[in-house]
Amino acid sequence: MANMMKMMKQAADMQKNMQKMQEEMAEKTVEFSAGGGAVTVIARGDISVQSIKIDPKVVDPEDVEMLEDIVLAGVDGALKMAQEMVNEEMAKLTKGLNIPGLGM
Repeated sequence: MANMMKMMKQAADMQKNMQKMQEEMAEKTVEFSAGGGAVTVIARGDISVQSIKIDPKVVDPEDVEMLEDIVLAGVDGALKMAQEMVNEEMAKLTKGLNIPGLGM
């Protein structure tokens, strides 16, 4: 019985720590540039895009597809970096345990 109570307390503590980590991650950002710096995307740890900066030199009305591709690459890269940041923090929180459903 004492073992079950200890396990329940550990689960409650982990849940509290996860919530705190998620709040902290929402404040952290990562930056990713694509197209040789033509597009820079900043993403937050809550896996959302905070901002996109586009170098005016790459805005060519004759080649919108290229700009779309660079923006897409920038957003994709930034979101992947943000996910990696969250995964690293989650691994610290769970101390490397592979618990189904806890990964982001």
